[in-house]
Amino acid sequence: MVDLWGGHADPSRRREWQRDTLANVFSSTKGVLAIAAHRLVDEGRLDLDAPVARYWPEFGVAGKETLPVGMLLNHRAGVVGVRAPLPRDAPYDWEGMTTRLAREEPWWTPGTKHGYHAFSFGWLVGEVVRRVTRLSPGAYIREALSEPLGLDLHVGLRPADDARAAVLTPLPAGGPDSDQAQLLAQVLLDPASASAAAFANPPTLLAPTEYNSRTWRAAEIPAANAQSTARALARLYGCLAVGGKLDGYRLLEPAGIERCWREESQGADEVLRIPTRFSSGFMLSQSHASFGPGQKTFGHPGAGGSLGFADPENEIGFGYVTSRCGPDVILDPRPAALIDALYAGL
Repeated sequence: MVDLWGGHADPSRRREWQRDTLANVFSSTKGVLAIAAHRLVDEGRLDLDAPVARYWPEFGVAGKETLPVGMLLNHRAGVVGVRAPLPRDAPYDWEGMTTRLAREEPWWTPGTKHGYHAFSFGWLVGEVVRRVTRLSPGAYIREALSEPLGLDLHVGLRPADDARAAVLTPLPAGGPDSDQAQLLAQVLLDPASASAAAFANPPTLLAPTEYNSRTWRAAEIPAANAQSTARALARLYGCLAVGGKLDGYRLLEPAGIERCWREESQGADEVLRIPTRFSSGFMLSQSHASFGPGQKTFGHPGAGGSLGFADPENEIGFGYVTSRCGPDVILDPRPAALIDALYAGL
């Protein structure tokens, strides 16, 4: 095992990074929620081929009557956001967000295209998890993942742990030709687009005043606000990389792990406006952003630079978190350099 940490936990560089410093990992949270959902599948409590409406009856309207659960995970559902303008505090209202999304008409015929469900993924998959388990997504993740595996990973951070949370720098836009700058241009040019609904409704979704606040850290926004150490991400994915069982705890069955790496969506992304590849809840290596040489590698990056992945072929679990946000949409150069060094040392 390699376990490295260093640097500072705040933009003013007054707090040194500690072994137990937590960082908001943005979309790396999606992989955590996906693992929770696949555990329910393995237990026979959730069927990915069943209509979402079997578990969440209110969802079965506006062209979504037969939409299967699996499409919530592989980004083919088309329910990328809400069309009507949302108030600033909408992301902190679970019932309000899930009710709005349940009523929403898909942005495309489900299954015909795919597009990154940047924030809605958490409310959609999370509500199905809540309906099945009768626990909030954060509580189920704690019960089924964090506590059994000893993970310092939280969706809904307690006030007692707030002092350990890093203060993140603002998310930069990147150069004019970067994927992030082009996405921002799409949002600004067409506020009625799927991209704008996914990332900018409400417009404050990715503001530092939000994601560094106690309100954000305390909330359960399970597509974007897990607070975690890199060690926790690496251990979680490491469990899956060695067959789904670690220290006597069975997290997923081998068939469940296969669902995690099998490609289900690829090509033009209706939201990110670049080609992307996804399995059932996870991002796969992209043509322009590789998570190493493994053909069965799966995981999830997060805005700013965080990353967690499993490589079952080489039995590797990887985790990276940061407080100094970078502009890359898929793979930040810092974890990319660590990935190269890791595989060069095998």
